[in-house]
Amino acid sequence: MRIAIAGCGIAGLATAAGLARAGHDVTVYERFAEARPLGAGLLLQPSGLNALRQLGLEPEALEAGARIERLHGRTPPGRRVMDLRYAEAKAGEYGVGIHRASLFGVLHTAAIKAGVRIETGAEINGITGAEHPGFRLADGSETPPADLAVIADGAHSALRRAVCPTARDKLYPWGAVWAVLEDPNGRWTKAAELAQVYHRCEVMIGILPVGRDPLHADRPASVSLFWSLRPGEEPDWRSEGLTPFRERLETYWPESAELLAGVTGLSAFSLATYRDVRCSRWHRGNVVLVGDAAHGTSPQLGQGANLALGDAVALTEALGPGRVSHAVLSRFETKRRPTTRFYNWASWALTPLFQSRSGFLAFWRDLLFGPLSRLPLVRNIMAATLTGRGAMPPWGGHRF
Repeated sequence: MRIAIAGCGIAGLATAAGLARAGHDVTVYERFAEARPLGAGLLLQPSGLNALRQLGLEPEALEAGARIERLHGRTPPGRRVMDLRYAEAKAGEYGVGIHRASLFGVLHTAAIKAGVRIETGAEINGITGAEHPGFRLADGSETPPADLAVIADGAHSALRRAVCPTARDKLYPWGAVWAVLEDPNGRWTKAAELAQVYHRCEVMIGILPVGRDPLHADRPASVSLFWSLRPGEEPDWRSEGLTPFRERLETYWPESAELLAGVTGLSAFSLATYRDVRCSRWHRGNVVLVGDAAHGTSPQLGQGANLALGDAVALTEALGPGRVSHAVLSRFETKRRPTTRFYNWASWALTPLFQSRSGFLAFWRDLLFGPLSRLPLVRNIMAATLTGRGAMPPWGGHRF
């Protein structure tokens, strides 16, 4: 079966690798002149590691990343807001912090080895056909018709509404600036945790160990440092320069400022923005949405890449070596909906507690979140949510 995929990110590459291994003829179309990763480090949850295991790629991810055993968050004075350990959900479980370029490399290599063709410089602005869909390119040309078209062009998808005209994709008012920085003494990597500091709901700082930068394997292990910021405030933040930013870091989290030792300017940081994506349907004809194009969330629960990997495995299983049909695509969507719906709503509900200007929410979060999270039932639910196994009814089927 001929399959065309729009987007060469995590969702697109994982889907391409899985479908090519199942025996399909797969071509990925990417708008950039060179296929490359966009974004900072990410956290592979047990659900994402399980999906990589299904794709036969877990060992490569484990080797490239850094083991994460817990998520710990506190206020600057030291009041604990969150302390969750993977082992509390299931003994022996853990996450893996990984440089996005490392995961991209693992998936890209797997896709190429499986026979996937990657066409770069192909900016897609439309879809042609229904039974045998193809892509309309910005230069006016069209790609060859396929049996199935997969839309995997991310949360800011330009093709989403061709499948779901009523899709909601509201931009979150807060984003984050991030940089991948060296951890020369291995301090943060040895801690094996995603560490965060919150000041009210307006400041959120995070440090995630991500293993070694694949482009500089001879350098020390790295961490991803992120700072919560409204996108509209980025120009002012940059114009102030590095020194005021370093001073703010030292105010809220003195130890974190050491990571800026080798940084000479704010050009080391990039801005990430997010969308709350809700689609009432993921497929139309022989065109299907996967990953953030179908169900983008805020990064509060660290599930974006994991949900994309789960989509890739589920779509590969639904299609098998056979033909595409409405029933096959419906089966894929039905299988994935409970999990993606849960994380859409959970991320949306939690985001204002950590990224907003609400003093009311900050007060009650700092007062109650820590004590409530120590209650056995609440703690188990929170730990299960962290692993990527949360779901809304209907409950049946596998959840990656």
